[in-house]
Amino acid sequence: AQGRATDSPQLRDAIKKDLIGREVLIQEADKQGIGGRPEVKNAIDNARQSIIINAMLADYVKKNPIKDADIKAEYDKAKAQAPEKEYHARHILVEKEDEAKAIIAKLKGGAKFEELAKQGKDGTAQNGGDLGWADPRGFVPEFSKAMTSLQKGAITDTPVKTQFGYHVIKLEDVRPVQVPPLDQVKQQVAESLQQKKLAEFRESLMKKAKIQ
Repeated sequence: AQGRATDSPQLRDAIKKDLIGREVLIQEADKQGIGGRPEVKNAIDNARQSIIINAMLADYVKKNPIKDADIKAEYDKAKAQAPEKEYHARHILVEKEDEAKAIIAKLKGGAKFEELAKQGKDGTAQNGGDLGWADPRGFVPEFSKAMTSLQKGAITDTPVKTQFGYHVIKLEDVRPVQVPPLDQVKQQVAESLQQKKLAEFRESLMKKAKIQ
């Protein structure tokens, strides 16, 4: 079935050789008693369970398909919750307030933000403190408030304290959020709903099961 699109005598010959090779190998493995080893038995049992479970879940998906109305409702919900703007910022995270103040003074003196960002204590340090485009709600409140209050190209005048330390923030740019049309994300939304439905199915079985 996998080879229908490219069916040829050469493909069939290759498949036949592969099947013969498997048979020769399994016969030799049986002679050596490989299949009787405890670790091999466990692996076979795990594979058997996975195959059967996946087949059952595939049946469940077929019997409970995601409807277009559900996809549309989920899309509309996500679209309504999307932020109006997203922000591209950089930051420098240090442990002490005095360190942050010294960095701000250097920046006011003409130092490059990207170079000073190498002093930062988080994973963005080697990337110039770049946080990329992001929803402001994805940051802790103190950081988000300071970032969204900046003008494009501006830097915080004072260190911003959060649970992670002291930040110096630079706002690179702001842009309206462009929500892609439904037809572009329909498949992703459907897959997300399907995974949610499967999780609910598993949870319902767990609640019914007698677990000791």
